[in-house]
Amino acid sequence: MKSDVPKVLHPLCGRPMLRFVLDLAHSLHPEKTVAVLGHKQEQVKKIIPAWVKIVPQEKLLGTGDAVKKALAALAGFKGSVLILYGDIPLLKKESIDKLLKFHIQNQIDATILSAKLNKPAGYGRVLRDKYCAVRAIVEDADANAAEKDIKEINTGIICFNKEKLSGVLNRLKANNRKKEYYLTDIVGIFYKKGLLVDAIKIGDAKEALGINSRADLSRANAVMQERINCRLMDSGVTIVAPEHTFISYGTKIGRDTIIYPFTVIEPNVRIGKHCLIGPFAHLRENTVLEDDVTAGNFIETVRSKIGAKSFAKHLCYIGDTRVGKSVNIGAGSVTANFDGKKKNITRIEGGAFIGSNTVMVAPLKIGKKAITGAGSAVTKNVADKQIVVGVPARPLVKK
Repeated sequence: MKSDVPKVLHPLCGRPMLRFVLDLAHSLHPEKTVAVLGHKQEQVKKIIPAWVKIVPQEKLLGTGDAVKKALAALAGFKGSVLILYGDIPLLKKESIDKLLKFHIQNQIDATILSAKLNKPAGYGRVLRDKYCAVRAIVEDADANAAEKDIKEINTGIICFNKEKLSGVLNRLKANNRKKEYYLTDIVGIFYKKGLLVDAIKIGDAKEALGINSRADLSRANAVMQERINCRLMDSGVTIVAPEHTFISYGTKIGRDTIIYPFTVIEPNVRIGKHCLIGPFAHLRENTVLEDDVTAGNFIETVRSKIGAKSFAKHLCYIGDTRVGKSVNIGAGSVTANFDGKKKNITRIEGGAFIGSNTVMVAPLKIGKKAITGAGSAVTKNVADKQIVVGVPARPLVKK
């Protein structure tokens, strides 16, 4: 990844990719979950939930060594062991359920989740004997010309009979080039011992996309974004141009809300029903929009709540702000929330009318049904129903 950040912490639609894998593991209701952490494990530990047993891999000696360490934490367990990878975040529960069912019902010793790719470069190939039984997996770098033409690839996801796996792990030998222990070599060892090995193909090869580069991350992000957008549209949200709309994982949006193109919604955002968002809106973290809110073109919000039936249609910055109901925020208005040391709160009470190009300097409170004149710089609190104008803004004195 050419990054200071551990690969599994890189965000996928606003969320560390590892969290998707942990969610998948949890959804399977396993008896026990073990996470083997290697590179920069202290950073990765911070997002591991309490129900996961953490096992450190101090020397990065490959997947075979990682599984050996994991099995040491499963002493006394008998049953099936499923191997998942922190950099394969797109797998669906249905695909893994199918793998587990096939493995258990047929009493297989090792079941590989494979996929068919027209361009399999970079992936290990599944080798079969003349009877179509799986006999080995060869890594792309070690494959000969004929093996490179094979379209069936190993996703890395394998389900094992735990006792059979424990019995042969010590037979793994370090790869001559990298001096690492490949878990995939276990497949050939199983085959030579006469143990039952099989593979089940995944329906959609995109699910098995492994992330090893920024380009891979971009492709995975597109797949996850499509899933998020489709789920929202299925729930009654209109997304005018899904391919040009970027919504983070976990965003909650009410029905009959319309999202216009080139809108970016960051994590921890909640949007009510019947809202109009965008185009070119940027809703940052901890934004809450209640029902019937309009957050229009070129608006940016962060750590703010906008009450029902309020409008901010054009060119606004709303930061650290609490907006009441039925407030009109005119074009070009901003809340100046940062004083050079800390972020401050602006409160705009219900029914207020904020004139175009108003600068509201926090900390500040604008009262109910108060009015600010266009181009005002409001530096002091405004009372209910009061009208202020000017730079700095002063109460309007009626003659």
